[in-house]
Amino acid sequence: MDNNTSIFLLLELSNIWEFQIIYASVFLFLYLITLTGNFLIISAIIFDSHLHTPMYFFLMNLALQNIGSVSVIIPKSIFNSFMNRRQISYSECVTQVLLFLFFVDSDISLLTVMAFDRYVAICNPLQYEMIMSRKACTQMVGSVWIASLFNAVLNTTGTFLTPFCSNIINQFYCEIPHLLKIACSDLYITEIGVVVFSITLAFGCFVFIVVTYVEIFLAVLRIPSVQGRKKAFSTCLPHLIVFSIFLFTGCFAYLRPISEKPSHPDFAITVMYSIIPPMMNPLIYSLRNNDIKIALDLIHSSFQFFIKPQEEC
Repeated sequence: MDNNTSIFLLLELSNIWEFQIIYASVFLFLYLITLTGNFLIISAIIFDSHLHTPMYFFLMNLALQNIGSVSVIIPKSIFNSFMNRRQISYSECVTQVLLFLFFVDSDISLLTVMAFDRYVAICNPLQYEMIMSRKACTQMVGSVWIASLFNAVLNTTGTFLTPFCSNIINQFYCEIPHLLKIACSDLYITEIGVVVFSITLAFGCFVFIVVTYVEIFLAVLRIPSVQGRKKAFSTCLPHLIVFSIFLFTGCFAYLRPISEKPSHPDFAITVMYSIIPPMMNPLIYSLRNNDIKIALDLIHSSFQFFIKPQEEC
């Protein structure tokens, strides 16, 4: 294949057009839920000054990451299904890999930073404002985005340096394991090494989060108030559960042998780490939070005030 002019063919979810429309409708529904939930969080944090704290600053960045990761892969799949086509250009595929990895890497890093934030808040509350200052939080988030971009560029370069023997990608977007499956050069071994290294770093983040939450849970058990313990556990446990699902399904998708033909398990695993977490994060991290609910109620009330017709005198 000529990599500069090639057209890749993505997974055809069904050879029956009516079923393709059903798949596209489901993807569209999930996409709209993800956008709505994350945009609500961003709006609440921006417009409510009471939420201008480190925890909500990180949540806002996580919401931005969630929007970005799903927007890179889902619209193209929806468009192809509605138009009854499978094509994605070489340049679109490169862009998709780069941006998706950028947002996924930032997701892992942001969740790690959020775990550290909760650790400081619960285990060292008197030093919280000093440790998690505005400057420190900005530097943490900036480092997350820069490191994620560097890792995305490294993986994308390693993937597309190799020529491809086929243009058929048995996945609904350009996923690295399926691209390496159609590589016809030993250069892909370099990218496998980069992937393993990246996954090792991700597991390092996971170990850090687990250790952090062990310390948090030990501190929570010393809280005399039952309500205080319940609140702390309800905040931390969903964080750990979602991160575990995201990390293990993602690592499994990248490390397991890829089948020669389209596989329903491959498709399901990819959906589990690429679509479900960005959709669930708003519900788990924020929309159950009373502060977020109050901010959204204020925004809703203000919106109604401006659009409500003024009564005549």
